[in-house]
Amino acid sequence: MNKYFAELLGTFGLTLVVIVSLAGKLPLAVPVAAALTLWLFVYTIGSISGAHLNPAVTVGIWSLGKIDIQDAVGYIIAQCAGAFGAWHVSRALVVPVQLSALNTTAVGFAELLGMFFFAFGIAAVVLGRVPAAFSGFIVGGSLLFGITLAASVSNGVLNPAVALGIGSFSAAYVIGPIVGSILGMWAFRFLSDPRKT
Repeated sequence: MNKYFAELLGTFGLTLVVIVSLAGKLPLAVPVAAALTLWLFVYTIGSISGAHLNPAVTVGIWSLGKIDIQDAVGYIIAQCAGAFGAWHVSRALVVPVQLSALNTTAVGFAELLGMFFFAFGIAAVVLGRVPAAFSGFIVGGSLLFGITLAASVSNGVLNPAVALGIGSFSAAYVIGPIVGSILGMWAFRFLSDPRKT
């Protein structure tokens, strides 16, 4: 159960930071705050659960055969519970920002593209192509890069659980990141070792 609780706690923390940052209560831009938070959790709970903190990441890692279906489902439930908990707790801290949750092809593609590059970086860590000491930098940096790309069109969430917690939830914010995650992880796998694809 430790790994499920780690995913719940990590997603709770990530979502809460995003909500508070969106409300203008942090001295950092939202993408930077999210990247630094994920960087922290990669180093603190990465050895417990892998620090997915994102249903799209979990689905992508499952598609590579690096997590079984039972754990994948458990992770996704824990992640959504963590985001929902952050949504409730945040009401006592800030006045939440009302975000639009457009469900358009452009938004879905932006989320897919941003997630593709985020997942590409994650795959380098998951497939052991990055020294463990640099895993947080790669994952956090990949998130920052992915959000920067996506935010030109969408809200730059790249995470269905966080989208649920911040009120930016629609099919585009679920399907886009999931498809982008699978494509990004398999693209890295193909480039790093074509024989295994």
